[in-house]
Order: sequence, then structure tokens, then C-alpha cells
Amino acid sequence: MTTKININGDIQDEGFISILDHGFLFGDSIYEVVCTDEGKPYFLNEHLKRLYASASGISLEIPHDETWIKKQIQATLDSAGNDESYIRIIVTRGVGDLDIDPSSCSHPNIIIFVKNIPQISEESYAKGISVALVSIKRNSRDALNPAVKTGNYLNNVLARVEAQKMGAEDAIMVNPWGQLTEGTTSNLFFVKEGRLLTPEKGCGILSGITREKIILLANENGITLEEGKWPGEELFKADEVFLSGTVKKVMPVSVLDSRPVGDGKPGPITQKIMRLYSELLENLD
Repeated sequence: MTTKININGDIQDEGFISILDHGFLFGDSIYEVVCTDEGKPYFLNEHLKRLYASASGISLEIPHDETWIKKQIQATLDSAGNDESYIRIIVTRGVGDLDIDPSSCSHPNIIIFVKNIPQISEESYAKGISVALVSIKRNSRDALNPAVKTGNYLNNVLARVEAQKMGAEDAIMVNPWGQLTEGTTSNLFFVKEGRLLTPEKGCGILSGITREKIILLANENGITLEEGKWPGEELFKADEVFLSGTVKKVMPVSVLDSRPVGDGKPGPITQKIMRLYSELLENLD
């Protein structure tokens, strides 16, 4: 289990940045998480496209192109030598004055973490996890747009804390208008009357790479899918619920606010999506 940290092209066992970096001081940063399959980062092009879109969303100019970042990722993977790796790419605003004005930050930092992929128990996939519909609201798109993947995650942290106090493993948030959005680090899907439903982008979500792949898989395999807006209470009427993300992939939810979802185990559509997504990864070039 080896962790390597690449800071602006310098690969180290430990990494250090200035406490005056605005990424540290104010969460003024963007990031992406990528995982490997058979040693190769999958969906890397999609993740890097979103990284640059996030940079544009906060008026941050990344000092290198995608080719440079890909080379640094591969060099860091080679240095770590793990069988499979979790990769986090972070771009911070850089060192500046001790105030929120970003104009004093002239040199953004590019940081690449590589470590072993976090292990999720087979029991979680077989039985599903518990979630809670929390009171913490997802940020409004007019405040801090969730479509921009920034390092400012206190909103999500507080939602996770509330869920844990309720005895749940993760949180589901609604937006300021009470509409379902997503989990703390994952997108939300639920099944009702045989239809697969997921909050639309207009609700204020980060449209995950895994989410987009699931939508394609559903459309290609005869699963009726609808993107829309639903009040939080609608989730309690769901027959099935699951979360999606780069690390957790497709994670069934069996308990919502201490009550079983459906019959309390992963349902048929969830299981089909899990199988289809697993096959998609297996067949990547």
C-alpha cells in the first residue's frame, strides 16, 4: 500500500504546501477523483474535461494542459506501483495574501495523490447501506454551483455529520426548494413503479461521470429513465434507491431514515444496473 504525492511535477512520499495557499485558507480549489481498472485510469478524459470546466467556473487558469496532467498521473502511478489506485487531482488557487482576493495568487498548484483504492465491503453491495434525508440543504446554484467540483465541501461535511448522528452511513440532501439533489459524494437514483428516476441537473447537482454512464446504460438496455424534480418526501415512496460515484460505483441503499427501502434489500433494477456497470468497466480498452 503505497501513497505518492505529485506537486507541480515533483513526486514525493509526503507533500507540503504553504498555509497561505488559498486552497487551504478558503477552499479555493477544484478537484477530480479517478480510479484505475487493471492499472489504467478509467474515464480519465471525461474527468479532465470536467476539471477544466470547473476551473473555468471559478475563473482559475490551470497552468498546464491535459497532456501534461496525464503524463504526471502516469508517472505517479508508476512510482506508487499499486495494483489498483485511487487518484485525486487537485488544482489550488495558489499562495496569496491573507484575504479572499484571488488576484494576489499568481501560481496555481497542481497536486496529484495516488494511493490504494479504498475498500468497500462486499456486504455493503450485497445488503445495501443506510442513508438519512437530512436538514442540511445542498448549496443553491446561485451561491456555490454544485456543478463546479470545488474543494469547498463544508456543506457536505455537515450533511454527513447529521446523517451519522441519525445512525446512517450517508446523507441525502435537498435543495433550498425542497427538491431531491444528491448524496454527500455521490449521485442519487431511485426506482418507482418500474421507472428509474434521478434528479436533473437543474436541481443543483454535480453530474457525476458514473451518473452519466448509468443514464446511457439504462437507455441502451430498455430501462425507462427519467430526469426530473421531486420533493424529498418522494424518496420514501421509492421501491429501490441507489447511489453512484467513482469510488463506490453503484451502491444500493436498503435503509432510509431507519426504515427499509422496498423489501430492505437491493432490488432488481439496482442489481441490473450494478451488473451492467461492472460489465462496462470490464470491457474498457
